Amino acid sequence: MSVKLIDNEAFYGFRVRRTVNGRLYQEYFSLKKNGKRMGPRQLKVVEKQALMRDDELEQEQVKSKLRRKADLCFNMDGTVKGISFLLKREKSGNLTPIFQIGIASELENKIVCTSFSLNAHGKDGAWRKAVETFAKHKSIRKNTKLYKKLIGSMPAVK
Repeated sequence: MSVKLIDNEAFYGFRVRRTVNGRLYQEYFSLKKNGKRMGPRQLKVVEKQALMRDDELEQEQVKSKLRRKADLCFNMDGTVKGISFLLKREKSGNLTPIFQIGIASELENKIVCTSFSLNAHGKDGAWRKAVETFAKHKSIRKNTKLYKKLIGSMPAVK
């Protein structure tokens, strides 16, 4: 929720603030009438109006995010944002090819970092596991076009 009660010399009321599709919406709902503070009944009415507006903006925010989800998953060159092919140097000095994931998880509300070895899983298996992990944390279902596009976007492996 992005409704905040502001009580200072300049303003007394509720502020609703959300960013939708890169545009900041910030609206104020005053709790003063004719220069005087409203009573508790009017306060509840204005608070309800502010909460309703916040709900509208939240719905727009969710719709916008869903529309842009595919764009947010891919780099300009068609590779998947957050999944990289790397050669990791082990303590023994050997180089191990891996697909490394570093993404902001929508499930856990934190950064998730993990990797899958091509030596252990094979190239296709490691990529599949990386995409499955990516899709799980980005709430992308396996039966969608976006998931199929992710599977088909394996970077060039050297």
